[in-house]
Parts: sequence; structure tokens; C-alpha cells
Amino acid sequence: MAGAGLPVVAYNNPVDTRVDLVPELLARLHGEGHIHGVKGFSGDVRRACRIAELAPESDLLTGADDVLLELAVAGAKGWVAGYPNALPRASAELYRAAVAGDLTAALPPYRQLHPLLRWDSRVEFVQAIKLPMDVVGRYGGGRGPPGGPAQLHRPRVDHRHRPVPPGPHRPLPGGIRPLDVL
Repeated sequence: MAGAGLPVVAYNNPVDTRVDLVPELLARLHGEGHIHGVKGFSGDVRRACRIAELAPESDLLTGADDVLLELAVAGAKGWVAGYPNALPRASAELYRAAVAGDLTAALPPYRQLHPLLRWDSRVEFVQAIKLPMDVVGRYGGGRGPPGGPAQLHRPRVDHRHRPVPPGPHRPLPGGIRPLDVL
């Protein structure tokens, strides 16, 4: 695909794939024109800094939601995520503030959403994203094999600062309420 002029983004998810695309390999692939960037899902912010040092022209995209702020500060140019499907406004506001380096604006929603964002880095991440989507009325599809129905520990999220709009929205088990749905 890179030879056809289409930008290719490598996906590094060493936990789930058991294949680790180390920064040196990613920099080499970028330098040889095989990839344009990388979606990092290792959760290790030091890797982002190392990739930026070795291949400063490559595009780093954060894939692990629970390190969005840290990777944005480290220079991530995008966010490939699941939770914006359920919480688009809150996610977009957080992302914009994070990549702008506006920690005053980014820290409160990041701290508020972080218990939820951590679900994305668990084995059940697909179910963890589909469940909130279902709760806010954005059908995410079935949660069948291999993961099965969502049987997740539900973290507590402080929802006092972002009221749920009126409508057929119910809280997640454990008292979590969707924060923003528009």
C-alpha cells in the first residue's frame, strides 16, 4: 500500500498481539517509506518520546485511551479510540485541550473520565466500549465470543460536572452515568 502512495499506519499492540514493534523498528520502517506513522497501544509514554526522537516526521497516534493526555503532551498527532463513539463531546473536548497543551482545560475531564478510559486497556476493551455505547443509545453491536457479554468491574466516575441530557439514558451498572452524548 505504501508503494501505491497510500499512507500506512502501523498498529503496535504488544499485549494483545504478542508482537512488539519497538521504536527502532518503527523508525526504520518509517525511514524506508513503508509506514507514515504508528498507532501506539503499549501504554508506555517513553516509547512515544523514543519514536519522536528516532523518526520525528512520523505521525504518532495514541490508541490507549488511558494515556491520551500523556501521549498528547509527548507529541501525538491523533487519537484512534473507541470511547468517542459513546462520549463524543467529552472526548473531543479532552482531545483538543490535550493536543493544544492546555492542561488547565484537559486535566479536569481527563481525571473525571480516566476510570472509564482505563477499560480500554483491558482484555475486554471491545465490550467495555460497546456497553457505554448501548447505554447512550448508540448501538455498538453484540458482545459475543470471544469476549462474551460485558462482565466488567465498573469504576466510579464523578458525573456531577456534566449532566446527562434528557432522554432514554440509563446509568451503567455501578452508578456510572454517561457524561456527554451529543
